[in-house]
Amino acid sequence: MATVEGPGGRSAPAGARGTLRALRHRDFAVFWTGALISNIGSWLQNLTVPYVVFQITGSAFWVGTATAAQFLPGFLAGPLGGHLADTRERRTLLLALQSVLGAAALGLWAVWTSGSRSLPAILGLVAVMGLVWGLTMPSWQAFVNDLVPRDDLVSAVSLNSLQFNAARSIGPAVAGLVIAALGPGWAFALNAASFGVVVLALAAVRTRSGRPDHGSPAPRLLPGFVEALRYIPRQPGIVLVIVLVAVLGAFGSPVFGFTVVFAGSVYDVGALQLGLLNAALGVGAVLAVPVVVRSSTHGGLSRTVLLGLGVMGAAMAVFGLVPGYWGGLVSLVLVGFGFLATISAGNTAVQLIVADHLRGRVMALRLMAYMVSVPIGALLLGWISDQVGPRITMVLGGGALLLAAAALVTAPGRRALQRIDDPQDVAA
Repeated sequence: MATVEGPGGRSAPAGARGTLRALRHRDFAVFWTGALISNIGSWLQNLTVPYVVFQITGSAFWVGTATAAQFLPGFLAGPLGGHLADTRERRTLLLALQSVLGAAALGLWAVWTSGSRSLPAILGLVAVMGLVWGLTMPSWQAFVNDLVPRDDLVSAVSLNSLQFNAARSIGPAVAGLVIAALGPGWAFALNAASFGVVVLALAAVRTRSGRPDHGSPAPRLLPGFVEALRYIPRQPGIVLVIVLVAVLGAFGSPVFGFTVVFAGSVYDVGALQLGLLNAALGVGAVLAVPVVVRSSTHGGLSRTVLLGLGVMGAAMAVFGLVPGYWGGLVSLVLVGFGFLATISAGNTAVQLIVADHLRGRVMALRLMAYMVSVPIGALLLGWISDQVGPRITMVLGGGALLLAAAALVTAPGRRALQRIDDPQDVAA
């Protein structure tokens, strides 16, 4: 079997078997399975919330507002989330935070099944979950580093993206069936139950290390955050990833909410067909995983970022232009491919470059860039859609991504792009 040089300097298997290396570790396999089930539940909610908001209001702007309610609190919680990821035992922290998310998900079920259909209550609970999600995600992304040796980190990061996007493929399709057959209340209930699975998985795993080890006293919140802010400009590869994440969040991510708008006001289809539109995004994302893994082990993450950005921009424009449902379905497969290729290759690059003692805080800042850009883009594109229609809005969003890709093929852009493949910073 062919081998390539792994991130730790040892030979690592290439191809599909190399992708699955991290699953040899029992604790990672348990965590991965629990996370897959939980994320399927989360995608039930991610489809159901915009569905019920659009049913209540009939407005793309309010769908964008629901997205803002999810992401803006997470942005505000980012510095504290990164601090906790670098100073607390991550497994215990994740157990507590996932339990809170499960309780909030149960609250959504209670609000809907009580018959109140209260938009403020729904948006308020979504905002609470967004806040806790912002505290959770830096630890969640750094946690894979606690479950596998560094030689298997590329595999673990890629498999983490795989389970998230497999859930993105399965969850919306299941949500469409559940909403159509049983109603939104059951979708909310299943999501709440799925948090119990990941809590059990976290309780069952043992990490390779206890607390994050800095070799020095743990940093305080504000000085630690400032340290990360000063560190990032010294790593041009990380800087470019953060910029691209913000661009993708503002102009690309709103497409995930716009499937509800297209299903309701463009294609005039029901919940099942809406689920298939979102499943198409997940299928495309899963297809991108082997591309990301191969580029990780062959030093080509920069090429994958450029490929993904271009494919997503072009596919979004096509999604806005094609006349029928089935053409839109196919174009969304390519949108999902481009999104995962860009976001996962960038995430992998940051995980491989960043110094270990700053991992949680730097991941938090990357996530904050995404979390602040997504609601801005959702509100902006939602407003544009209410003015000129969703089709033109998707063409404009895709065009913005194509302009970003074009900037990366200029001479300065190429030089900046190559820094995504920088080696790990081993400075203390």
